[in-house]
Amino acid sequence: MASPAASPTSHFSLPGWKPGSSVLARRGLMLVLSSPSGAGKTTLSRRLLAQDDRITMSVSVTTRPPRPGEENGKDYFFVSVEEFQRLRDSGELLEHATVFGNLYGTPRQAVEDALSAGRDVLFDIDWQGTQQLDQSAQQDLVKVFLLPPSAADLEKRLRTRAQDSDEVVHQRMSKASDEISH
Repeated sequence: MASPAASPTSHFSLPGWKPGSSVLARRGLMLVLSSPSGAGKTTLSRRLLAQDDRITMSVSVTTRPPRPGEENGKDYFFVSVEEFQRLRDSGELLEHATVFGNLYGTPRQAVEDALSAGRDVLFDIDWQGTQQLDQSAQQDLVKVFLLPPSAADLEKRLRTRAQDSDEVVHQRMSKASDEISH
């Protein structure tokens, strides 16, 4: 009597593959869009999300107050400084940064859940956060840095948004110059 044929999985296993499945499960990617404020991250993010339902947006945690029209849990998770520090200190954030005196970070669990389910996660984060992700999750990371057409165009966009004071526009322009130099 002949012995049964060896199973194709008897000597090795592939992550995400299940016996009887004809397709390997795909792990998602982290897609980071970075740019100076006003260079078009949000516009591009919205277009990507509208075109591909396998992409989900990472919702950051921040200590800054909500702007008009922003919703907690949709645009950001608005938390106190103490809550942010607790999240950071307990390792619940993938990355974190201080931007114009406010704290920002990315909740780890939501990103891990989406990646494991094969969804790509889109990040709208600054250069500091991108560098942290690059160090901790290089194999899952695709980085894109958007440049504005010119410094004059960037300043015009910031002023046209009419959401920042002259002082904040000046700070954003200074930060943009620093980000572009990296």
